[in-house]
Amino acid sequence: MAEMKSTSVSDMTSLARALSSSGSHERDQNDEFHSQTNFGRGSVPHLGRKRKLMGCGNAVHSCEEVCVLVINTGGTIGMTLKDGVLEPEPNAFVKNLKKLIMFHDEDYAQKTKLYDYYDFPESTLVLPMCKDNKRIVYTILDYNPLLDSSNMTPKDWGTIGKDIEKYYEKYDGFVVLHGTDTMAYTSSALSFMCEHQGKPVILTGSQVPIYEMRNDGRGNLMGALMIAGQFYIPEVCLYFNNKLYRGNRSTKVDSGRFHAFCSPNLGPLADVEVDIKINWDTVWRPNTTERFRVRPEVNRNVGLLRLFPGITTQTVIAFLQSPLEGAVLETYGSGNAPDNRPDLLAELKKATDRGVIIMNCTQCLRGTVNPTYATGKVLMDAGLIPGRDMTPEAALCKLSYVLARTELSLEDKKKMMKQNLRGEMSADLAGAKLSMSDSRFIQVIANTLSISCKEELEAIRDALTPPLACAASKIGDIDALKAIREMGSDLSLVDYDGRSPLHVAACEGHLEVVKYLLGQGASVHARDRFGNTPLRNAMHFRHKEVVRLLRRTGAHLSTDERKEAGTDLYSLAASGDLVGLEMWMLAGVDPSTPGYDSQTAISLAKATENLEMMKLLSQIPEFE
Repeated sequence: MAEMKSTSVSDMTSLARALSSSGSHERDQNDEFHSQTNFGRGSVPHLGRKRKLMGCGNAVHSCEEVCVLVINTGGTIGMTLKDGVLEPEPNAFVKNLKKLIMFHDEDYAQKTKLYDYYDFPESTLVLPMCKDNKRIVYTILDYNPLLDSSNMTPKDWGTIGKDIEKYYEKYDGFVVLHGTDTMAYTSSALSFMCEHQGKPVILTGSQVPIYEMRNDGRGNLMGALMIAGQFYIPEVCLYFNNKLYRGNRSTKVDSGRFHAFCSPNLGPLADVEVDIKINWDTVWRPNTTERFRVRPEVNRNVGLLRLFPGITTQTVIAFLQSPLEGAVLETYGSGNAPDNRPDLLAELKKATDRGVIIMNCTQCLRGTVNPTYATGKVLMDAGLIPGRDMTPEAALCKLSYVLARTELSLEDKKKMMKQNLRGEMSADLAGAKLSMSDSRFIQVIANTLSISCKEELEAIRDALTPPLACAASKIGDIDALKAIREMGSDLSLVDYDGRSPLHVAACEGHLEVVKYLLGQGASVHARDRFGNTPLRNAMHFRHKEVVRLLRRTGAHLSTDERKEAGTDLYSLAASGDLVGLEMWMLAGVDPSTPGYDSQTAISLAKATENLEMMKLLSQIPEFE
């Protein structure tokens, strides 16, 4: 341990010295790039775009617009009272929201010709101005029929997931409006279906319809839109009553209060009070270089069984009979069951022996399964898998997801059930990361500044990490990045220009560093304050393999960038810049995209009889 600390200090010291020499060169390169682009700004990783808009008096100004897709599945939030009962009303939600000035700025929409710019004008709205000159434009996709969540089925989960996948590259974030009764099941199921997720998906709803005088729907919808449109939280989340929870950690706890949900074994990802405070250390990040995809298939031969004193063997036998393939057994306390019931234990053992996967989850709202007692060990001996601190909803949905993986063996499925796939259960503390007090580098600085409390130590860490990590990325030093990571630091934090280590590595073309950062959860969608993504950085500095890797991981140009690419393509074709054209092709741009005067790069290549260019432009863009 002492040797590793020493290495960390050495790495950090050399990086600190490198900052003065590398920072200016890095800024020079990127300032050249930024001067040629026209995107939005922000001090944290964010998504968005900037387009020129006509303001009052025909004055042209720029405004960053972030696009969110709202999938309206139904639920109380949009219901109206008919004959004394609440029912969903088709095609009413958008119409009624447009009457509420907090949810739609019609003046802005008319002055900027918003409805001409977006694909679904009849269902597109825009929030009033947020901080930092930002507008959240959101489009509502109404399902037909709208559902009470009590009628929601696994097939509907798959439909929601496939719609997110369908529109994934067109929107910066997603909000799913859903009834509260089964929202915890849907949020858990979607968290497993959405693989390698890089954008926020937030479920919300309400206890009282949004049209009532006193309601929680307006606050819940506004909060979900604000977070989905402003923060990079690559998870399926649940937002309710000013709290953002991890979807697969949530459960409904109250049917008569606005505080309807809680996350018993994990603190909220965000608290929305006067300010929006994101608990970044809690956010789950995909450690992968795979593209986003949705796996909608689920196995429905699963079930939940709650133990109770005196439960009969016949009940257990009836529950475990074929075609059941997976079960969640809700046990007492820390995962206990009667050890004086050999008849019951024998039936559980018979089921696991024939291939039924049974998860052991506690009935308690808070706590974890821990075979401390003999009454808990007997279940492990019977072949049950400890579900640790998973909610029953998450355990059931995880079983459905894993059992649907028909390409896996039974042992592989059991292994997956023990793994922490989407942050659904707490990690094994045996491999916990170093605390702040374990870092000599931070301690030296803290002692110099006479700082000792945990909060100030964390503030030093968060202030030092971004420039040090960016400097390490600049020189391609993976060992230094690992040392920073071992200090407990987040390698997705950004520097003073909103630039993450991934942005810098993409600029420099350090392929192995890019791979490492992606494996540590770095976001391919994050934009610096100039609006540039790592993909745009790699394209500009013409690092072909980095572009390919980022695209495979799910990086993409925005809809606006693809639409406006025609002018750049034509300019590159006019100058005979084949490498520049190839960068746009690798980024997935259609070479037939017209420029501002309707001219295309392909037409120019044909007109000049440039065979090499014609051959390049005739290729199908990769990953499309």
